[in-house]
Amino acid sequence: MRQFVNWSGSLSFTAREFAEPADEDAVRELVVRARESGRTIRPVGSGHSSSPLTRTDDILLSVDRLAGVIAEDADRARACAGTKLKALGEGLYDAGLAMDNLGDVDYQSIAGATATGTHGTGVGFGNLCTQVVGVRLVTGTGEVLDISADDNADLLPAARLSLGALGVVTQVTLDVQQQYELRRRAWCAHVDWTLDHLAELQHTNRNMDFYWYPRSDQTQIRTLNRSDGTSGERVWAAPRVPDSGPWGAPHEIRSGPIHRTIPQERELRFEEIEYMLPSEAFPACFAEVRRRILQRHRTVGGWRVLVRTIAADDIWLSNAYGRPTTTIACLQNTSLPYEDYFRDMEAVFRQYGGRPHWGKKHWMTARDLRPLYPRWEDFQDARRRLDPDGVFLSPDLARLLEES
Repeated sequence: MRQFVNWSGSLSFTAREFAEPADEDAVRELVVRARESGRTIRPVGSGHSSSPLTRTDDILLSVDRLAGVIAEDADRARACAGTKLKALGEGLYDAGLAMDNLGDVDYQSIAGATATGTHGTGVGFGNLCTQVVGVRLVTGTGEVLDISADDNADLLPAARLSLGALGVVTQVTLDVQQQYELRRRAWCAHVDWTLDHLAELQHTNRNMDFYWYPRSDQTQIRTLNRSDGTSGERVWAAPRVPDSGPWGAPHEIRSGPIHRTIPQERELRFEEIEYMLPSEAFPACFAEVRRRILQRHRTVGGWRVLVRTIAADDIWLSNAYGRPTTTIACLQNTSLPYEDYFRDMEAVFRQYGGRPHWGKKHWMTARDLRPLYPRWEDFQDARRRLDPDGVFLSPDLARLLEES
């Protein structure tokens, strides 16, 4: 028996068996044993996710010991599933390489981050899983399968973001580039100023996001641009900052390689709900989110709200599938209640066509989710093909993928 507690502390369960295989052969042996005995397996990475994707009362399989980075050439690198994003960044850097984009957190494993749709920000950048060009996994039948543009290519749009439903990922192959440096800057302004200048900020900076602080109605704007100004990107130049801003002029936070510049230290733990919206729906949706927080939740939900952008992609379960996307995330300190607040926000997000982040709090089921994903049935066909006996199908995953 093994108790598991996720990063935020909101998800806790006891697995009947905890496995930590050291290599692919051990993964395969475990899957074959589970299939033959009618048991189920859920894989887990670092445990950063706050959704119950990993929850199981049977076998919990950690990929922590499957770690390491292998640079293949100037634009490809392989990473073992349990490699943490921080270690991945350092490994690529040592080889003179870098990812195209990253999210705010580098605590996650590469397999967990890509399998749940983790993302950064920037109108020209997709989810992290869009950087995945190959996946190696152990299917529900115990077969070791390579999936790429050259092998089993029809499965690639499913395997790049799979929720751990197709098999245990043991390696991913990433599209990478030569290492480069980013200059990171931040400044504060009233939310009205930020919204008025949002399109300009998003399209004249490589990466841009902002936090809105409900109790002050101020925002912190964050931008990143390549220090050399290459690839059509301009060297950062700040728009005019309102004189009334209480935090003063823009200030540089730091410069450096991408894996040391984008991710932030997270000492304070929090719960989070995040929905991905069609970008054209963002202004109206954010206005309603702002109104409800100020009128209903300001005394409890007063921490911060994060806004980011994601480019459209063609990955079947991606929450940016087929549409330029703007995201709204509501964060809440773990010491404060969150469910009433988050459910109210979810009602707004759904009204505007939002899709939930797979790794964060939400209350949607397969019946709700199916109409939001045009290739939903294609993913289900791939799942049934690779896991015909439901070795990876926990009750929580069934609620997401199978209509009752």
